Amino acid sequence: MALLSCLTSLPSQATAVESGKPPRWQESGVGIEDYELVEGTDQWALIPGGGLTDDRQWKFEAACLEDEDIAIDCLPMAPECDAGEDGRPVQWLWRSESLGIDSWTPYDEFGCVYATNPNDVLEDIADRILSEFRNLPIHAGDIEIQPSPHTLIGANTNVYASVESQTLETELLGQDIEIEATPVEYRWDYDDGSSAVALAIPGGPLPRERWGEATPTSHVYESTGDYAVSLTTTFSGTYSVNGGPAIPIPGTGTFTAAPVTISVWRSVVNNYADNCLENPNGAGC
Repeated sequence: MALLSCLTSLPSQATAVESGKPPRWQESGVGIEDYELVEGTDQWALIPGGGLTDDRQWKFEAACLEDEDIAIDCLPMAPECDAGEDGRPVQWLWRSESLGIDSWTPYDEFGCVYATNPNDVLEDIADRILSEFRNLPIHAGDIEIQPSPHTLIGANTNVYASVESQTLETELLGQDIEIEATPVEYRWDYDDGSSAVALAIPGGPLPRERWGEATPTSHVYESTGDYAVSLTTTFSGTYSVNGGPAIPIPGTGTFTAAPVTISVWRSVVNNYADNCLENPNGAGC
């Protein structure tokens, strides 16, 4: 494969990947290598290298070019180079005095160079991820009420949230982001002037024969009328970049569910003197 003749070489000092470095981001996730500014250029790259004793010199040429024309048969082998800004594929070449390799020899894999450090892009994502999280269309859940749409004054009315963890995909600074949102708190407003209640559980349904029992999320209305029950759900989350590992989002987001109206009625008990067996048409029969 022919290569662009304009080359940028590294200094004679060996470029090596130190062992024991902490994991760092790459376009494919996390690796032990780190992006470096290629000396003598304004490009950032994952420079090939060996151990601490590796004395190879490295330089790169633009990949898939032949006499300044694109070599079409080369393109399927070139990487996408989408980890940072202005990425482009390159062919690395090396030589080594200790190995007796004086001529520049192509490395067996293509690489990428970037106008800025891709790690900086990921740091920018970390700075913006909470704001992005809070603006996602996360579903706060559905409000369920037992009994509904009517309940009785002075009785326990069971309310609970029907909500699940959610996975959402978005794009930030040109990178693919996957966010996992998990509900962690449920704040109920019963619309009757009582204080809102924040709970760590969503509550749950009761069988019909147990309606009226007190539950952690139930509420007793003291006056008749129509009330709009509302729910605000707080979510925590994690995010991953380009299929990398899940990283906790530093903060939470709150999302509001559609309110549900409940009508509170008063029960009336009357005493009647008629015996309905004797007088089926009597009052109350």
